[in-house]
Amino acid sequence: MRNLPKIISGLIFLCLLAFRGTAQDDYANDNQMRYEDWNYKANIKTVQLHETSWEFAPATIAFGSGEQLELSFDDLDADKKFYTVSFVHCDAEWQPSNLVQAEYMNGFYEANFQNFDFSINTLQRYTHYSILFPTQNMQFSKSGNYIAYVYQDNDKDKLILTKRFMIYDNKITVVASVRQAIGNDEQFAKQHIDFNLLNSAYELTNPFTDLKVVITQNNRWDNAVRNIKPTFVEPRQLTYSLDDKSTFNGGNEFRYFDCRSVRTYTERIGNIWRDSTRQYHIDLKTDDSRAFKNYLFYNDLNGGYLIKNQDISGNQDLEADYVYVNFFVPFDNPVSEGNFYILGKFTDWRTSKGNMMTYNYKRFGYECTLYIKQGYYNYTYVYVKDGQSAGDETLTEGNHWETENDYAIYVYHRQRGTYYDQLVAIKRMNSLKK
Repeated sequence: MRNLPKIISGLIFLCLLAFRGTAQDDYANDNQMRYEDWNYKANIKTVQLHETSWEFAPATIAFGSGEQLELSFDDLDADKKFYTVSFVHCDAEWQPSNLVQAEYMNGFYEANFQNFDFSINTLQRYTHYSILFPTQNMQFSKSGNYIAYVYQDNDKDKLILTKRFMIYDNKITVVASVRQAIGNDEQFAKQHIDFNLLNSAYELTNPFTDLKVVITQNNRWDNAVRNIKPTFVEPRQLTYSLDDKSTFNGGNEFRYFDCRSVRTYTERIGNIWRDSTRQYHIDLKTDDSRAFKNYLFYNDLNGGYLIKNQDISGNQDLEADYVYVNFFVPFDNPVSEGNFYILGKFTDWRTSKGNMMTYNYKRFGYECTLYIKQGYYNYTYVYVKDGQSAGDETLTEGNHWETENDYAIYVYHRQRGTYYDQLVAIKRMNSLKK
């Protein structure tokens, strides 16, 4: 037994190695506000924020247009709580602006959740909350990035969730296109964004210092590119064409599964069963790596999801139940310098402890279980190397320049003499639609 201390030390080292570089616990330090999409309480699920005209619409509205956003979520405590939403104006890097609320809002600065309903005929009881904003009595007076944060019982230290949204005021015209990358093997695996900014009626004093351009792929922020500088500068036109930062992995079409019914075995469902508490579990069919497979096109939601219960015809927000969904990907050996995650809109496009996969030595692969609301879901597997934040799909999905992806270009401008970033242009485009 003289070697017992060494054995214990070795076990401690292995445990530390196993947790090295893992994502931060979702609910640790839950009084600290994060300026990103974040749930601070385990009982809060299915948080959605979108422009009201379409459930797949992004969380962006035009300044002074009368458009509204709808924020909704489920509380699995299934009781009645007093929730309030308020707002923070942010700069182009999603950090708080040097503005007080009176400088970016007119009327009321916050609103209480008045619309709530209890779930109907579900095993998992929950309360569904929703709210619309802006309203006639609560308006935003500045364009730019915003954080909506929800708190409980009039106590801003009791944070519940934060969600990003944007208000744009198009003052610059963006002309853009997506093309196949050039050079080495990148031409078969990556997509490049070329674009011009036309400012015939808007004054840009120094575009190199006052202008910030951000590009996102499929509404992801983990791999967004920033600090892109113009290649050519003309009196009323800025050309961006040669910067490697605007080159993205092509990725692959998103994986999908359909759990709108717990009575029907759809294409990707391997097994449906109930545990001792009568709760439904869904085992997805084994997901093989697609890293070295040929590209195959099919229509997807580019990482989105749709809440729906096909077994009923009533209110989907209240009658869709929650199910455990089990994911599994074969992998010969565990990786040692990073972790794999399930990524999609339903995981807030974040790599966190809740959607991190763990290695099963008996099954020789990575697995994860997520508790989600019934619906149709898109997802992908990404690898995040220790010390990095962007998810890389290369090891699990492969990269193809032909892949259909959505892109968005956000143009921010800080006018001389001001101390906040305006959002002066948004350009959305698709890699297949010219």
